[in-house]
Amino acid sequence: MNVPLPKYVERGPIAGVAWVPLKFFTDSRGWLVELFRNDLIPPQYRPEMAYVSMTKPGVVRGPHEHADQADYFCFVGPGTFRVYLWDARKGSPTFGAKEVREVGESAAFALVVPAGVVHAYKNVSDRDGWVFNAANRLYAGWLKQEPVDEIRHEADANSPYRVD
Repeated sequence: MNVPLPKYVERGPIAGVAWVPLKFFTDSRGWLVELFRNDLIPPQYRPEMAYVSMTKPGVVRGPHEHADQADYFCFVGPGTFRVYLWDARKGSPTFGAKEVREVGESAAFALVVPAGVVHAYKNVSDRDGWVFNAANRLYAGWLKQEPVDEIRHEADANSPYRVD
């Protein structure tokens, strides 16, 4: 089943990548933001697990990619992140495309990253930043008994995937 995405979902220069603007509902108690809705995400990207990470100012996570896993990141703050995406899928109509976008506290977005899209993010704010991820595969498989689905590019001095 192919779920049509609402008109407000943004498509970038990389096929399959979707940026979902996140809306905060505020009142006298504080705020609420819907991070995930089944009616917004095509079935192949729906989560199997979720986690929250904290990244210190100036720190980069990635670049890396997955052979099978898709990620569903949410950048809502605190902090601002510069997100880097590269289409490394040889059969993709956008093979070789790159996108860079700043998201987080002042521009809250969820981001669908299909398998084969190299991704990285850097905390460009002056304080710790949080990122929520709901991947469509279990890390290291059922009960962590399988190989980890990651192709890491950080240590490769010749990698074309560079974060500035």
